[in-house]
Amino acid sequence: MKKLLILVVLFLPVCAVFGQQNKPNIIFIMADDLGYGDIGCYGNRFIETPEIDKLAANGLAFMDYHSNGPVCTPTRAALMTGNYQQRAGLEGVIYADLNKREHGISSSQITIAEYLKTAGYATGIFGKWHLGYKPDFNPTLHGFDEFYGYVSGNVDYISHRDGIGLYDWWHNKDTCYDQGYVTDLITDYALKFMEKNKTNPFFVYLPHEAPHFPYQGRSDKADRLPGVKFEGLGSRVDKTNAYKEMVEIMDENIGRVVQKLKELKIEDNSIVIFCSDNGATKEGDNGMLRGFKGSLWEGGHRVPALVWYPQKIKSGRKTNATVLGMDWLPTLLSVAGIDTQDEFDGIDISPVLFSQNNLEERPVFWRYRSQSVVRKDNWKYLVDGENEFLFNLEDDIQEQNNLVLSKPSKAQELKTLLESWENEMNDYKQLTN
Repeated sequence: MKKLLILVVLFLPVCAVFGQQNKPNIIFIMADDLGYGDIGCYGNRFIETPEIDKLAANGLAFMDYHSNGPVCTPTRAALMTGNYQQRAGLEGVIYADLNKREHGISSSQITIAEYLKTAGYATGIFGKWHLGYKPDFNPTLHGFDEFYGYVSGNVDYISHRDGIGLYDWWHNKDTCYDQGYVTDLITDYALKFMEKNKTNPFFVYLPHEAPHFPYQGRSDKADRLPGVKFEGLGSRVDKTNAYKEMVEIMDENIGRVVQKLKELKIEDNSIVIFCSDNGATKEGDNGMLRGFKGSLWEGGHRVPALVWYPQKIKSGRKTNATVLGMDWLPTLLSVAGIDTQDEFDGIDISPVLFSQNNLEERPVFWRYRSQSVVRKDNWKYLVDGENEFLFNLEDDIQEQNNLVLSKPSKAQELKTLLESWENEMNDYKQLTN
């Protein structure tokens, strides 16, 4: 049973920034498996991302932003709830296996869509849900007015079939049959939703599939078809160029979203957030970072993140504030002038967005399979099985110099914090795949 949802819409100035202005439209765009070094404004010179780069040039770029998990499901659970994913029971991934579909987002957790809907927002999700297959886990039962997309971890971009070949394309609680490339389709539906709700505040959650496998471009054939044995990554041979094409198509569609805001003349009162759900696989580029998706090295969870908010956020800024995906829920409630008596693991980062202030120091945590991490200031303590590591990320962003033996008191301090957090999270039954 969900905890009591208590909201008060504040009509007084919020942080003395917004005054009596209307609640802003919120567009949250999330890439899937996009690495720290996969886009132009983070140093990539192979993949062309002019639309995303414009968001950075005209907004704020995060240099130390992290997904809550190094894989899909836990990151999305934290984003939706403002809490560590463990509280939602989703530390691991919900796979397409028919024997593992009983898991989903806990009903005890209130989602950002529920908070915003209660405060008068129209709410829509267009793309990847990945927080449960069963009808009880459907997005429309967790605060979203409208859902177009898929509930699994990935689908064929052309046939819309999941990892075991089942058809997985939905409008609200029913399957529907659309033709088209996933990245284009979900953007089409998001634009229609924006048009329909242009006179009211809206929340658009646009979780892209790109550049998650199967690696397919617009002109490629469908691989996942009834009765056809298929390769998980897709049949296309030149996966490097497929990856490039997929990111560039996503970039093009992000440009369509921004253009729609301008056409509707609502861009000045709209905040657009872009990030990735975890680091890249070996097909992508995590820049100088060690590790890939699925690991708790920096390459598994430090990802690009940008915020564009005309006339509210100064152009071309960068911040080194340490921010996690779970911070967006309390932040967006603050930005929208919504108060709640509920407490979150995430924090309000609006001082970083609007006044360039620093955040108070706090420890933050990750856990996935045999790996666990605590980060405090620039110190990172990582446990991987029986192995312990300590890094000063300010001096060693590539995590090459293990200081666990030379800094035993710092290692012990962080280990104690990690053990305390893990003991708290162990009170929640977990999906740990």
